Amino acid sequence: MFTASETPVIAIIVFVALVILIWGFLRAKPFGKLGILAWLQSVVLMAPWLLFFGLFAAGIYINLAAILLMLVVSSGLYIYLGRQLRAAGQDALLQEKAAKMSQNNQDSPHSPAETTPEASGSDNGKAKSEFLGIKEPLPIPEEDLKAIQGIFGIDTFFVTETIPYQEGAIFKGNLRGEAESSHDRLSAALKERVSDRYRLFMIENPEGKPTMVVLPSSNDPKVSTITQKILAVVLAIATIFTCLETAGFFLGFDLFNNWNRINEVLPIAAGILAVLFAHEIGHRVMAKRHNIRLSLPYFIPAWQLGSFGAVTRFESLLPNRKVMFDIAIAGPATGGIVSLLMLIIGLVLSHEGSFFQVPAEFFQGSILVGTLAKVVLGSALQKPLVDVHPLTVIGWLGLVITALNIMPAGQLDGGRIVHAIYGRKIASRATLATFIFLAIAAFANPIAIYWAIIILFLQRDLERPSLNEISEPDDARAALGLLALFLMITTLIPLTPGLAGRLGIGGANNIF
Repeated sequence: MFTASETPVIAIIVFVALVILIWGFLRAKPFGKLGILAWLQSVVLMAPWLLFFGLFAAGIYINLAAILLMLVVSSGLYIYLGRQLRAAGQDALLQEKAAKMSQNNQDSPHSPAETTPEASGSDNGKAKSEFLGIKEPLPIPEEDLKAIQGIFGIDTFFVTETIPYQEGAIFKGNLRGEAESSHDRLSAALKERVSDRYRLFMIENPEGKPTMVVLPSSNDPKVSTITQKILAVVLAIATIFTCLETAGFFLGFDLFNNWNRINEVLPIAAGILAVLFAHEIGHRVMAKRHNIRLSLPYFIPAWQLGSFGAVTRFESLLPNRKVMFDIAIAGPATGGIVSLLMLIIGLVLSHEGSFFQVPAEFFQGSILVGTLAKVVLGSALQKPLVDVHPLTVIGWLGLVITALNIMPAGQLDGGRIVHAIYGRKIASRATLATFIFLAIAAFANPIAIYWAIIILFLQRDLERPSLNEISEPDDARAALGLLALFLMITTLIPLTPGLAGRLGIGGANNIF
């Protein structure tokens, strides 16, 4: 039977799981078969993890082979449902095209309405200017404005009002075609008329309607200056030293006072750096695939973990939110997989007499780490001190670093993921909620206050809008993003004493 201290934890796990599934179903239901198939993809992707933690909460322990089997079955179902989803999507696309052709035949062939350009100093223009994160520039030249107005048509975007502002213009109207294809056609027409001097943004106005904004290419993200590159190099060097010092801390000595023992810390420091570089390589491989330039990573040195990760800027405009998601998820996915493999291999290699001895309470600091440790180490966790392989410590540190970067705030990877999937409004609210949570958590964990400061001063602003801010990533990406956020939570949230005791983590005196 469960004790009173365990019941709330189990209830919370069940409640959160049900809320996620019900919310996803309600969001998917209006889209019919396509929505239900996409929702099922999310379910099968999250089911192994929910089942894994749910069984542990109920005191049912499964071995590593069973976990791998669940992941294989889940992956197979995910691929199968993906094929069904693509087939259903093609049928829906054909029906949509037929309906649009029928509608266009009934539309009047009149040219789009145009209005006389107005002054751009109104509050409305200022609000949109702030929304795009662009500084106050000079008005657009009249001949450029007329050339740009000529790209719009009744079959793409029917313009009802033209408002010059900044060095570009806002075009209000009605989107007549599918968002992605319409933006591609209009962007190509814009390039043909004015070369590369202007960029076309498709965003939602405050009323939630698609709006076109044309801005000069001089507002594109700037390439890093020499000073910024030097700063990145200095921070990278400082991070190497903090990783060495962190390794010395785990070995029980201060490296800065014992440089003659540097050979002892090199393996652990190299492991932490391997996770950091795997994370950055993931970002850069995906960015190169989408032809997006990234700045050098600005690593954040930290005595507690070696590093808090890195801040990386986009030096190119993103074509759409799908690209933002792909680049944002690639880093945590690569670094997280490397860390998880290190942790599992380290646990498997752990035995009595292993290099490290850590308190059993070490495994209470994370739901994910604690449950995986219980699967592999079993009753060894009941001892006050547990012998573990060094890879166990490195993997745990890597998972924490990765999870911190998936927090849904500002321009962190997690903030970009939420922005890509749910849009700017939800991302802004998530940033505020994360900051409040960290401020509260700071009373119990000093790392939380460091991250609250980092978000407040460096990462609180959302990423600038992509060229096509309307089109959402597909549901497969949404499911992956949801899984990443879920694993972030299970990595950062500790086990309660009651649940840890039921799992046999922390000594025999904690077992009920």
